[in-house]
Amino acid sequence: MKPVVELKNLSKTIGKKKIIDDLNLAIYPGTITGFLGPNGAGKTTTIRMMVGLMKKSAGDVVIDGVSLRDNFEGGLSQVGVIVENPEMYKFMSGYKNLVHFARMHKGVTKERINEVVKQVGMQNRIHEKVSTYSLGMRQRLGLAQALLHRPKFLILDEPTNGLDPAGIREFRQYLRKIAETEGVAVFVSSHMLSEIELMCDRIAVIQNGKLIDIRDMSETKESFYYMEATPIDQAKQLLEQEGFAVEGFKDGLLVNAEQSQIPVLMERFIARGLQVFAVQPHRKTLEDEFLEMTGGGQIAETYAK
Repeated sequence: MKPVVELKNLSKTIGKKKIIDDLNLAIYPGTITGFLGPNGAGKTTTIRMMVGLMKKSAGDVVIDGVSLRDNFEGGLSQVGVIVENPEMYKFMSGYKNLVHFARMHKGVTKERINEVVKQVGMQNRIHEKVSTYSLGMRQRLGLAQALLHRPKFLILDEPTNGLDPAGIREFRQYLRKIAETEGVAVFVSSHMLSEIELMCDRIAVIQNGKLIDIRDMSETKESFYYMEATPIDQAKQLLEQEGFAVEGFKDGLLVNAEQSQIPVLMERFIARGLQVFAVQPHRKTLEDEFLEMTGGGQIAETYAK
């Protein structure tokens, strides 16, 4: 599949410090890619260079085959952007806001405006003033605005910031539907790892300005089991002697093992006189994996600027 967006050796140097170091990334149609990184990693800097808000020191961004270096306006014509809480004219209706923004693009018809209103489920409230909208509704209106000109690439920076759980779920569902039905390549930067795990097809992790991992969320995860046994130090020693990777977790141990190995391990525990209180499957969350990848780097709302 041909990528919609390619970051090619993208770099940013400020003074003598390299903020972004030869970043290479491909983003594909119909997929949602999460962009993660600890504080100071360079996420916001990367996004700013992708949309021309910050000058690149080296490298290029290619959108739908068009280099921003050679044809900046042509490349950006395929981009839609939502940054946190979209700013709208609150004294106007949602529909009039969309009409206003539609004038900034060529060829956006009334039919297209009605189409995006339907896509984000705003038909019943679109003619009411934005000042009466909840935050979730304003987010949906912002999504409609970003989709007016049929972009092939959609960038969202903290799109669910401030939404309640119902609003987050609703926004995620609309975003997934748009990616799948419109074939839009979506790039989401967020500190909400649990939401990224539910929303995204892939994740890209940046640390100290370098891309350290690109992962397909559908990949089979390693098999772990949580065990509680006493004496716990003897249980850990036995597992390590058997060649298992073990780490402390809560009141017990987290063991990298296959299901077929568990009965044999229990027999050996009992033969050693160990008491076993719990054995249950454990799936590492994206948060667990993120902390492992970054060495415990903090992830928070105050992402790298």
